[in-house]
Amino acid sequence: MARALLGACAVGLAALALSGCGTTGLSQAGSGDVVTGKELYIERCGSCHVLADAGTRGVIGPNLDDAFRQSRADGLGETTIQTVVRGQIAYPVVNPPTGVPGMPADLVTGEDAHSVAAYVASVAGLPTQGQPPASGGEASGGSEPGDVDGAEVFAQAGCGGCHSFEAAGAAGAIGPSLDDARTTADEASQVIKSGRGAMPAFGDQLSDEQIAAVAEYVSQNAGG
Repeated sequence: MARALLGACAVGLAALALSGCGTTGLSQAGSGDVVTGKELYIERCGSCHVLADAGTRGVIGPNLDDAFRQSRADGLGETTIQTVVRGQIAYPVVNPPTGVPGMPADLVTGEDAHSVAAYVASVAGLPTQGQPPASGGEASGGSEPGDVDGAEVFAQAGCGGCHSFEAAGAAGAIGPSLDDARTTADEASQVIKSGRGAMPAFGDQLSDEQIAAVAEYVSQNAGG
């Protein structure tokens, strides 16, 4: 019986590994802080991955709810899922053979990585527990564009996970360097709202005021 269970676990781990090559040491129950993990996930990972609880809709990487739903239903425990997620963070496929953008190395490290893994493991493939970010006009609360902090939106939307941008201390390598792009605010607004290439559209996640604020922030600080 024990040998059969170990074999099943090994198969489950292999199936859960979305694209990586290994795992770190087994996570201990209770390791990582899920509240911190959710904040970090939205900031660093959400622009690439779908995760219903976080309200993120990135399309570059795998849908994390779909990736873990069946394995969870088959009885794979939360600690094991956390171990797999932690392994994906530690051993990302930076240059996939398919040619699509890979997952950058060292998006989060140390205890932050444990927290992100703990959060994803606690919600992936389950009915939504948290409140996703408000979208469209609901997020603005009637505020004027000048009331929205573009730097804060840049961080919360996870832009730095994909783009390098000196003003924000961001070093993402999936998308182009925003310092080199030097787009106008109008051009940046259109790309943020509608997407371009592998970049998802944020028009249904950010309000018009938020889009205008982050576009202005990028255009004014590019190359700084």
